[in-house]
Amino acid sequence: MDRPNYITPAGYAALRTEYERLFATERPALVETIAWAAGNGDRSENGDYIYGRKRLREIDRRLGWLSKRMKAAKVVDPARAGDRDRAFFGATVTIVDEDDRERVLTLVGNDEADAGKGRIGWDSPLARALRGAAIGDVRRVMLPAGERDYEVLAIRYP
Repeated sequence: MDRPNYITPAGYAALRTEYERLFATERPALVETIAWAAGNGDRSENGDYIYGRKRLREIDRRLGWLSKRMKAAKVVDPARAGDRDRAFFGATVTIVDEDDRERVLTLVGNDEADAGKGRIGWDSPLARALRGAAIGDVRRVMLPAGERDYEVLAIRYP
């Protein structure tokens, strides 16, 4: 990975928890099921064996991905932000568009983004436009639906 994976402490803890759950709980239970199913004879028509092997490959792929993301992670605590007058990683920003619709967004790591909850990835077009913005700044963003202007109304940090 050529650049760091910025992530909040809570986001890193979520990745770590998922990794530990898959590695210590789900994978060993699945290996046990596969071994039991393999001992039942013909594997070509054994649903437990076939599904178990497929699920094991999925878990191993996910474990590899989580491992890479955690190795590249650069944990940034937004509570320790230096310049609290500008929007940087971890900031919760209140913006308003041209139609006077307000949105509250938190700039988080790409792995912890959830647009439905107002958590947008650090590398998303809107987050890139908001980086470094101060209260009162107007930022233009190119979205799939076209260009939109957003004014920053408030910035806060945890």
